[in-house]
Amino acid sequence: MNSSVPDTIDACLLDVRKLMAEAMSRTVLSRLATSPESLFGNGKMLRSRLIFHVGPAARVPYRTLVHAAAAVEMVHAASLLHDDVIDGGYLRRGAPTFWVERGISGAILVGDMMLFKAVELACDAGEQRLTPLLVRLTGEVCDAESEQELLLRGKTPNWENAVSIARRKTGALFAFAAGACGGPDATLIATLTESGYAVGTAYQLADDILDATGTEQMSGKSMGSDEARGKTTAATLSPQEQAEAVNFVEQLCQQAEQALTPWPAIYNAWRTFMADDMRPALKKNMACAAK
Repeated sequence: MNSSVPDTIDACLLDVRKLMAEAMSRTVLSRLATSPESLFGNGKMLRSRLIFHVGPAARVPYRTLVHAAAAVEMVHAASLLHDDVIDGGYLRRGAPTFWVERGISGAILVGDMMLFKAVELACDAGEQRLTPLLVRLTGEVCDAESEQELLLRGKTPNWENAVSIARRKTGALFAFAAGACGGPDATLIATLTESGYAVGTAYQLADDILDATGTEQMSGKSMGSDEARGKTTAATLSPQEQAEAVNFVEQLCQQAEQALTPWPAIYNAWRTFMADDMRPALKKNMACAAK
């Protein structure tokens, strides 16, 4: 592992992918005909990009950043494997989903393996606070998914529930990514964590809107499952509420940035992340809603 941060974010992401693949290669899954790298797909890795924009500005050691990024990406990948089974999604990032190729039981088992390997990577990150943070926030993801599936599915959706689900389902992992960049400063950790919640909530709301208004060709994944399964998301809100969600996404982004102004270096790094990575992703997801 490099002792210093590489020159580009993409080079950092290569180290993350290598660490993830190494973690999975130490399991029986290494015997699959599919390479370990293919288990993680070719997603945008927004959570990792946040880490490598903001973490160096807070002088967090590179090794810690790589392990934190690999851990959160593995949790995210596991959640996608399980979500595709629950939703019956057959397309993810332009390719057949894992359960379609390997079966439902295979997708569940591989997802479970990824979750525990993610915890192992967090334990080995060189910063003791990351493991309990990852466990707590991953628990929030599971809590939101369980509420969405077992308590709210089939019921009339409302704005408060849609935002709450988005905050815990997706915001929690962005909160981990941001909080991992706080170093020893407790106030900065708390502020970054809340800013992570804000942009993660914004991203999930935008993704929900894409599910309601986008196409498979545009998104590279199965569409319309939220409405078909009666899930509480921004996709199943009224058109007026969806329009409000578009405005709320921008409010959340501004809120996340403004909270970080007491730390100029962190603030500037965050703004770069938003400009280079998050805002383009949000714009793509909400493009159809504006038509």
